This record gives sequence, structure tokens and C-alpha cells, in this order.
Amino acid sequence: MSRLFAALFLLTASFTAAASPYTPARASNAPKAMEARKTADGTVEYVVTNAPAAADSWGNAAGNQYDLVVDGAFEGQTVAVLHLYTGEGFDFSLPKAALGEKGFNVVRWVNQPPPVEELQAGLAKSSQLWVVSGPGRTLTDAHLDVIDEFFDSGRGVYIWGDNEPYYADANAVADRLFGGRMTGNLPGTVTVGVQHEAGKPGVARGHDITTGLEHLYEGVTIATLDAHPKLQPLVVGSAGNVVTAVYDHDGKRAVLDGGFTRLFINWDTAGTSRYVKNAAAWLVNYERFGEAVLPKEPLATR
Repeated sequence: MSRLFAALFLLTASFTAAASPYTPARASNAPKAMEARKTADGTVEYVVTNAPAAADSWGNAAGNQYDLVVDGAFEGQTVAVLHLYTGEGFDFSLPKAALGEKGFNVVRWVNQPPPVEELQAGLAKSSQLWVVSGPGRTLTDAHLDVIDEFFDSGRGVYIWGDNEPYYADANAVADRLFGGRMTGNLPGTVTVGVQHEAGKPGVARGHDITTGLEHLYEGVTIATLDAHPKLQPLVVGSAGNVVTAVYDHDGKRAVLDGGFTRLFINWDTAGTSRYVKNAAAWLVNYERFGEAVLPKEPLATR
């Protein structure tokens, strides 16, 4: 590459963090190397090169600059969590720390859902709801009414289940919101790569949530999502089963996932932290809400 061409490439590929919450890596599983530079006016500028990004020990691009959004992008936004399974030492500390890098606060209701009025009040202050299902149904129809209203308002819902029977509340929520469902019990423990063919094992190519992810741990034991015309597969497990899928229609977003063990077992295996951050960033639904979901203080001055 000539010096002139290199200079032109760096100039045209630069990106200012103030322009949007997204990094230049957005929707690229294997992003190009980039550097963050602070300009004289305090703006953070990413300069993209033509070289591949340095990889971590699992083969994913190393560094938060290859996440979907910049650090602190959603400072002040809240992730509400109905944390209905806490066995095996699952205290949500690992995903909470990861979400904090992007500015999210986490508010949890642990083991049992709160009274309906408390859930409604908590969700009124939240950008999204995560439901981590236990083995038995604990959410009432009144709880589902509140979650349905929240979802209809355009705020995101992440529905986490796992191997049978740990999807009772997950199925109740998914069925109410869009008719989704998961079943079964399959062994996992495999790190999958990027899909090269639809329906084959791997993570989807070119989705916002899979930004910076060429390798992802599928979970320990996992459920399988039923086929659904409005669910787009995001992760297909090593057994060829759909583990994770996204709903993105009519300004509403949700993720349905049959492998919540990723949130606390083998966390340091391929890609989990980045995946969690990207999923939360996508569920904020910036495309619908725009600058209303960004910090009041512009990113450029932070």
C-alpha cells in the first residue's frame, strides 16, 4: 500500500464516537484493526486500518473497540432482570460487570418475581428486561400483561432458558410476546465458529449482536428453539439445533436463548462477555429511540 493510499484510507475510515453509539466494527464478525484517538476538541475518533484486528486467545478481535458500541454509550440506561434461577452459584456478577462497561445499570429481582405493581414501576425506568427462567412457572398472567405492554412500547426483552425443565417462564414470556418456544436437553460445551451456510452450526454472519465474534461458546447443556417465521437464528449449536434467535419486527426487539449457562459457567470461554454487551446494546433499540437513549452529556466530551 502506498503512503498516499494509506493516508486516504485512514482519513475516509475514521469515525467519531459522538456521531452514534456504534463502533466502526459494527456487524463485522472479523473487523479490521483500529485505533482510538482523542482529538483536540475532546472527540474520540476511531481510525481504521486495512489490517486484521489482533485476536484474543479464542480467535476473536481483542479489545472493547471491537464491540458493537463504545464504552459508556448507554450510561444511565437500566437492564431489569427477573433472575429466577440462581443455582450453581449464579449471582449475575459476571454479566453485570460486562454490562457496566457500556454504561448499563442492573436491577434484579431474585428467585421470585416481584408484585405486579413493583415490576411495572421498575420497568418504567428500564431500557430492557432480561428473564432468566427457572424450572417451574412463577410469572402470573398479570406479570405477562406488564411485560407484553413493555415490549409493545419498543423496549427490548431477552428471554433466557436452558435445558429441560429450565424454560417454564421463558416459554410463558416468549409465547405471549411472539409465539416462541424452546424444548429439549442437548449437551453443549462446544465453541462454534461463524456460519458458512444457513442452518449449519455457528454464529450468524453480519448481525449487530455478533459484532467482533468469530467464535462463541454455546453453553453447557442447552435447549432447542422451535422454528418460527419471525425468529431469525443467531446461534446454531454444534448439534445443528437453534440455540438463540432474534425477533426484530414493527420496531420491537427480543432475543430468545436456550443456553443461560453461558452467563456463569466458563464465562472466560470464547466471546461471552462481548456477546452479552452487544445483545444489550442491540436491545436498547437506538434505531427507534435515537438520542433519547444516549447519555445527556455527549460522548465527545466524556
